[in-house]
Amino acid sequence: MRWRGLLIPALLLVTASACGPAQVSPTDSLVTRASATDHLTIGIRFDAPGLSEHTVDGRFVGFDVDVATFVASELGVAAKDITWRETTSATRETDLTSGAVDLVVATYSITDKRKQVVSFAGPYFTTGQDLLVRRTSPDITGPEALNGRRLCSVTGSTPAQQVKDRFAQAVQLVEYPRYPDCVTALLAGQIDAVTTDGVILAGYVARDPELLKVVGKPFSKESYGVGLRKGDGQGVNAVDDAIRKMISSGEWLRSLNANIGPSGYQLPAPPEVTAK
Repeated sequence: MRWRGLLIPALLLVTASACGPAQVSPTDSLVTRASATDHLTIGIRFDAPGLSEHTVDGRFVGFDVDVATFVASELGVAAKDITWRETTSATRETDLTSGAVDLVVATYSITDKRKQVVSFAGPYFTTGQDLLVRRTSPDITGPEALNGRRLCSVTGSTPAQQVKDRFAQAVQLVEYPRYPDCVTALLAGQIDAVTTDGVILAGYVARDPELLKVVGKPFSKESYGVGLRKGDGQGVNAVDDAIRKMISSGEWLRSLNANIGPSGYQLPAPPEVTAK
């Protein structure tokens, strides 16, 4: 009968709607979004050896990738259901506030200025600002030796300006979009040093140990946090719990040994994940 012909498509439509993707609001907590969709979009760097790198064969590898994957798993999202999105020093805040990513795990130092825009969980790692130089530059022994020299960092990052403000007012600052661009310029002799966190620089030394070195005298303390949308207290608490579990389970140290250990960088003790 004709009514049966109309009823079956209607039932199929209702069933499809019920099984369709859950609707979540941009203001929902990270916990809610993970639970409702079984999916997360995570912002990472694609160009940081040992930390987060998109390899030529399409894999995403590194310590930050492992941290992000562990956090996602604790939120109920499997590794296969993560979408990795590249984020940079210049775009991390806007990627979060626009909703382009659900969280950021990208060597993201916790600062008071950034906390005005986004929320942080963690820290999950501590390091210090250092200098990358050519092995043929033994006279660059610290930031005070950079007056009159060319120092590179990336657009949107703060380390180079800190060197100029605190140690070498006559340093010439050079900016590139990405750290690999700085390292290429360093190897070509176009600049004299690259500055950022020591653990980031160590990854480049591991690639060219005969040509590059880290000075090895850190002159700041940087605490890496997981960036979330501003005001997501539930999400911050859940990510904090995941970081503590990663540390206590031994996965934190295992990942560091596998990804950073080969560079010779001295691994720090696990950080204290502070209550918010």
